[in-house]
Amino acid sequence: MNILISTLSQTPIYEQIRGQFKEMVLTGKLKSGEQLPSIRLLSKELKVGVVTVKRAYEELEKEGIVIILQGRGCFVAEIDAAKIKKIHLNILAERLHEIKDFSITAGISREEVISVLNKVYGGGSDGC
Repeated sequence: MNILISTLSQTPIYEQIRGQFKEMVLTGKLKSGEQLPSIRLLSKELKVGVVTVKRAYEELEKEGIVIILQGRGCFVAEIDAAKIKKIHLNILAERLHEIKDFSITAGISREEVISVLNKVYGGGSDGC
């Protein structure tokens, strides 16, 4: 499993693990029914605590990304296109909240944010 963690990041390690697995599932790198490494094996590979990996897996289970079967392991859940879309919209909302917080701190107005977004999408500031 190619999971990269940074001890220098402000993001907790369990969140880094959760985010990378989530991305692998949503991009199709991990398929429905595929088994994830055991908690102990992954914690050993990443040189992190068992509790850290366990929390990442539990968070993924809460989101419906994986299914944890006691005594059998952790597996990628069946995810349909509508569910993937909903998850992507939730990720977008999280990132937009970060942008909102940044813009407030930087003194950037809502209208200025919308103008930049329109430019990114190739339109003018009037939304065209």
